[in-house]
This record gives sequence, C-alpha cells and structure tokens, in this order.
Amino acid sequence: MSIINQKNKKLILIAEDDISIRTVLSSDLEQKFNLKLTDSASQLWEWVSNGVGDLIILDVVMPDANGIELIPKIKEIRPEIKIIIISAQNTLLTAMQAIEKGAYEYLSKPFSLNEMNKVINRAFYEKKINKKKINDKDIKNEIDLPIIGRSALMQQTYKTIAKLVGTDLEVIIIGESGTGKELIARILHDHGLRKNGPFVAINMAALPKDLIESELFGHEKGAFTGANSKKSGKFEQAENGTLFLDEIGDMPYDAQTKLLRVLQEKEFTPIGSNEKLKTNVRIIAATHQDLGTLIKDGIFREDLFYRLNVIPVNLPPLRLRLDDIKDLTNHFLIKCSKEGLNKKDISDEAILELKKYHWPGNVRELENFIRRLIVLVSSNTISKGDVEKNLQIINSFDYYKSPISQNSLSVSVENHLNNFFKSHKDKLPSDGLYSRILSEIERPLISICLNATKGNQIKASKLLGLNRNTLRKKIKELQIKYLKNDTKY
Repeated sequence: MSIINQKNKKLILIAEDDISIRTVLSSDLEQKFNLKLTDSASQLWEWVSNGVGDLIILDVVMPDANGIELIPKIKEIRPEIKIIIISAQNTLLTAMQAIEKGAYEYLSKPFSLNEMNKVINRAFYEKKINKKKINDKDIKNEIDLPIIGRSALMQQTYKTIAKLVGTDLEVIIIGESGTGKELIARILHDHGLRKNGPFVAINMAALPKDLIESELFGHEKGAFTGANSKKSGKFEQAENGTLFLDEIGDMPYDAQTKLLRVLQEKEFTPIGSNEKLKTNVRIIAATHQDLGTLIKDGIFREDLFYRLNVIPVNLPPLRLRLDDIKDLTNHFLIKCSKEGLNKKDISDEAILELKKYHWPGNVRELENFIRRLIVLVSSNTISKGDVEKNLQIINSFDYYKSPISQNSLSVSVENHLNNFFKSHKDKLPSDGLYSRILSEIERPLISICLNATKGNQIKASKLLGLNRNTLRKKIKELQIKYLKNDTKY
C-alpha cells in the first residue's frame, strides 16, 4: 500500500473494552481504513478533541464512561462525525437512547462483520439527511417500555422503532394477535414528536361496518337514524396527536377510500355536514393479515397500502424468538409482583419447558399463563412440573383441539379458509387460489424450519424432507428471509 493511498483512507476510531472484539474489527477493517483502537473513553475523547477521526465505533459500557452519555459531548465539538454504537445490553431502551442522543446507527452484540461493513459504507457515502430531534431529553426507563427481548429478530424491530420515534411518518405495524402491536404504537406516540397530544385508538374489527365512518369522522345530529346528537369522530379527537387504526385489514372498502382522501387532502367532512374540517394527526395502522393478499383479492386498496406503508414495523411471533421467553417471563413475574400478586421465581428447567410450547397467542398468552402459574403454584419457585401440568390443561381445551378431529392443523386451515370465503361475501376470491394458498403455507413452513435450525440449510432440508438444491430453489422463489448462521463477534 502506497503512502498516498494510506493518506486517502478514512480514519475510524474504535473504542471497545473487549480486546477480542477490537482484534476482530481491526483484522476486518484495516485493509480498507486507517484505524485507531482504544479501551478507554478518555483516550477517545482526546482524539476527538484534537480533530482526529472520520467515524467512531463506540461501545456503551466502557471502564471510564458510558458511551451513550458521551455522544452529545462528541457531537457538540464534532457535529459532522458519525457514531456507531455497539452494545450487549440489547434492549429497546438502549436503542432509543442511542438514536436520541445522536448516534448514526445502533448495532447489538453479537453483530456480523458483514452488517458492520454495510453500516460503515453507508455512513461514509450516503447523502446527509436532516432528521428531526426528539424534544425529550429523558427517555423513560425500561419498565415503561414493555417490549422485551434480546433475540436478533427483536433487535431489528428495536432499531426500526428507535429511528421512527423522532419522525412524523405513517407506520404500519404487522404482527399476529398478541405480539404487542398497540404497545409499539403507544411507544411511538409517548416518546415521539406528538407526545403532548392525544393518543386515540380504534379497532376496525370490533365495529359494525355501517358505523365506522361515523366513528372516524363524526356526525351531525339527525344525520342518520339514531344520530340523536352531534358526535365528534376519532380524527377530531386525535387532533395534533396520534390516531391508531388497529386491524386496518378489516376496514370496509368504502371507508378505505374516504381514509385515503383524508390522508391526501388533510381534511374531512362529518356525516351530515357541509363543513370541511382540517386535520393534523399521525396515522399508525396495524394488522395481523397479509395485506398483499387482500389487495390481490380486491379487499384492500393498493394506493392506501402504499400511502400508509412508509415504514413497516414487523413484530415476530413468539415461536420464532423462543430465546426471549426467559426475559419475558422474568419481566411478567416482576410486573405481577408489583401489581400485588405473590412474588415467585422460576427454575431454568421450567423456562426450557416453556420454550417447547408453540404459543399461538404469542406474548399475551405467555403473560396470562405466568399469571395463572403465580396463582395456582403454592411454592415460591415455579418448577418444570408446574409448567408441564398447566400446559397439559391448555392443550386439552377445545380452543386448541377440535372435538371432531385430532388433526388440529387441518381443522385450523379449514376454519381459516371458511372465514376467508366469508370475507368476500357474495364474490369469489381471485383466480389461482390453489397455488397461492400452497405457496402461503410453504413459505412460513420453510421459514420456521430455517430459523429453528439457525439457518443451517442441511439440517433444514433433512427436517423438511427436501433435497438441499430444492430447498435453495424454494428460498429464492419464495423470497424467504431468515436468520443466517453468520459469523458473529
């Protein structure tokens, strides 16, 4: 390498107290960048103060300082320098604090070198984007952020949430029932730019279809039979705040058209009124349904989807993040104790037993199950046997097993298809249903097997009973994303 080339290389400052991580980063980056490495925050500060460095990689926990608290001090004297925060704490609070303080990016440990390189390249070469700052200087503690989990899937969710908090963008939260969609919506509101305004929620699936427009936009007295007085709608109630549209996939098509018009024109007309009202709300929507399929079947407007889907937040089901069960269980035990229930511990063997269950009701079901154990278990420590006994009771319920068939999977599919056809009323679904349904079953099956084997395609192909080449072809055809068994440091 020539002297000239060396001088032209960007200089990265790495502050990390773990020598193994410093060594790995150094070995990977030294060919492309000049590096300065330290295990001391004070040394990093000396470099920054002297105008040294083009980029900083900074650990949260340093022997002589907290990396997050160091960010605003660095930005005060070097506002142009970008800081990548790395942390083993791996919580939503850490991610939000890092982004709020001015970090360019947050990476949880263990991180892949490939991911680190992508972030570094983006930091150096992307155009500068002005971001709105959160007015809050004190983000609440972890107990006020009840999204728990340190799994890789949740880390991606945390990063997305942390970046969305300081924006006013529309959001769609996608996840199965019980994954915590409304919790995410409340976090985005409570810690966002509209935190001083109202948070108004409406569940589309819980309302009669002929009342949805009245609930959203309000009505005048006498506008329709039963309208005995004037009523303000959710848009008016949420003015200068956030309107959370839960289960938006159940919104009638006509109401979708009017919602789209409101989002575009920033005004609406109450039913029975000639007066147009201006609106200033942030829309956060949520659904457990596949909106892509609903669009194909003519049930959901494609233009509304693209209007709302600025940045999606995907909440993984609990069965795909079983490693989070321990943290979630301990969180619920503490929460229940603070609510007045008996204080309980849980054994490691009991945690392992909890991980064997598929949790169709996701985090909500787990919380209710822990509450049940607290009440029913007499000892101070919940054992493996306690978990086994109570899970057997759950598995015996007709809710999980049909009395007409022991093949619960086929019954579940049958019920889903019946509901699917009922949703179309007098119309039939779009053509090509057979292949579409098979592909929709195939995709989650392969995805779950890949995640269960930690991305090992050989193991996954054996588990599925497929040739490895066939599996690779399916992954490509179905555009399946999964956790690859990447080298981690």
